[in-house]
Amino acid sequence: MFTEIILVSLFGSLLCLDRVFIQAMVSRPVVIAPLIGFLLRDPYTGLIIGAFVELVWIDRIPIGTYIPPNDSLTAVVATATALIAGSKLGGDSPELIALSMLIAIPCGNLAKQMDIQIIKSNDSLSDKALENAKENNIRAIEKKTYWGIFKVFSFYALFLLATHLIFIPSVIWLYPRLNTAALRTLSFTYYFLPLVGIAVAINMLKLRRAIPVFCAIFLIAAVFLEIFHSL
Repeated sequence: MFTEIILVSLFGSLLCLDRVFIQAMVSRPVVIAPLIGFLLRDPYTGLIIGAFVELVWIDRIPIGTYIPPNDSLTAVVATATALIAGSKLGGDSPELIALSMLIAIPCGNLAKQMDIQIIKSNDSLSDKALENAKENNIRAIEKKTYWGIFKVFSFYALFLLATHLIFIPSVIWLYPRLNTAALRTLSFTYYFLPLVGIAVAINMLKLRRAIPVFCAIFLIAAVFLEIFHSL
């Protein structure tokens, strides 16, 4: 288990660099979570968790100086917790996925504060890089760029390592001790999470007829599922 935690922490922090470096959308939850799931031999569960996290903060866009919650780290934490803990508990389940999501979502806001501090600490590097540019010292600018990237990678890796070492053993200990009522609540939470995410997406679109259209689609889908289920 400890080896998997280290691998996920390093691989996850490497993928999360896409938020500040290449920006090829690899760090989006719907992409990064299945990749973590693939590393842990269950990309399908990773895709489900990634879709949930993607919807929760789909309306938080990094425009101007606004820094949104770090949904990339949240997706990695939720996926790793569900899959590594699930491997020790005999397999993941909707209840375990919901529990992992609930404990991972606050990490997004915590990581946001870490991102703010990293950006502030990089201001001095930026000022020094400007001085190097006046001196035409390209090599010094390159070193400062690499140091900034390494700093982000190190903080992300330590963040993931710390949260995994806390959350995964806690879930392994807690989950088998949950009573029937708690498990039923987690089951409802699992099925309500997509509805919450879709509500956020509809609110972001701000279309007058979006809610009736969604309700009609949801009703039609429910009717078809009931018909096929009865057959």
